[in-house]
Amino acid sequence: MSEELVVFFKALADSSRLKILGLLARQPYSGEELAALLDLKPSTVSHHLTRLAEAGLVAARAEGYYSIYQLETAALERVRLLFPSQDLASAAAGVDANAYDRKVIADYTSPDGRLKTIPAQRKKLEAILRHVSRAFAPGRHYSEKETNELLARYHEDTATLRRELVGCGLLERQGGGGDYWRAGVGATNE
Repeated sequence: MSEELVVFFKALADSSRLKILGLLARQPYSGEELAALLDLKPSTVSHHLTRLAEAGLVAARAEGYYSIYQLETAALERVRLLFPSQDLASAAAGVDANAYDRKVIADYTSPDGRLKTIPAQRKKLEAILRHVSRAFAPGRHYSEKETNELLARYHEDTATLRRELVGCGLLERQGGGGDYWRAGVGATNE
């Protein structure tokens, strides 16, 4: 048996690594996100990702501050040949998909719900923005003044929050200082 096959099967012989593969079959993640989703230490996830990379199952790409891990498509085909009836994403069944967002929110908010700071790292900022966007009622338009009042509950820099929420596609806005509303839901004037 070749050493390559041994490395490949050893990489698959761990439930945490199978969960990582299942998550990566859905979408790419950073190591920090995987650690939060699996409730593992970042160093443990790093160890698992190293084993998976050695087996040719995952690859990493740099994205700003993070290394983003994704499933290698050729490896995915090898796994599918071995387990044709098994959906690889099902290996991640039971993983709490919101664990990363909850961890970031807990790290960046004070007990009163206000942000201690606005995260500079994009992935963390996006988690915070998803949290803040839930303050906007679906289907309701907000004036810029009302939008600022809502955002001021979270942080004094309402302009940055507003701009980032629109930039991430979580809020939509009418041009020229017009109304704001939660993206992706039918907006009605109230």
